Amino acid sequence: MSTTATNKLALPLAPLLPRLELDAPGQALLEGAADVPRAITLLIEADRLHDALRLIAHALPKREAVWWACMCARLRTEPTAQASLDAAENWVRKPDETTRRAAMAAAEAGAFRHAEDWAAVAAFWSGGSMSPEGQPAVEPADNLTGVAVASAIILAAMRQSPERAPARMQQFLLAARDIAAGGAGRLAPEES
Repeated sequence: MSTTATNKLALPLAPLLPRLELDAPGQALLEGAADVPRAITLLIEADRLHDALRLIAHALPKREAVWWACMCARLRTEPTAQASLDAAENWVRKPDETTRRAAMAAAEAGAFRHAEDWAAVAAFWSGGSMSPEGQPAVEPADNLTGVAVASAIILAAMRQSPERAPARMQQFLLAARDIAAGGAGRLAPEES
């Protein structure tokens, strides 16, 4: 019996490529890359950190992707968005209809302004119906969780000190790899 953990990013690249909406140079860069880990490496080496983060947002399983968004938002949590962060984390811990809908309610109350709000939206878009309760079901498109996670990650990277965004993105990449390997992806607090 093997005790080696499976890397949750070890996936074929082809099904995820349309979700990235890469420009021509980005498409050329990934030509011939068979899997997500190779594509991430190529994107990082080409200093296309936004694209690498977006790829990871779509490649991770939905719960792990939402958790990653939460960990990145926690680097410098916006106090007015704490309810959204709590709601998203509650959904990760107990992914049911009640916590999923509570996450969207928190994001709506936050007016979708912060990374934490988008982490909560990602939880809501993870499955179930987007319609109000009691209405005919409207399933979210499968890529919407990744879209919201990527939005949360980019907002978290740019928050308060945009000049720190590249260094933060590097930290976020490390957190994602930790989560993909079964870790918690927690980030050390940022020095002021």
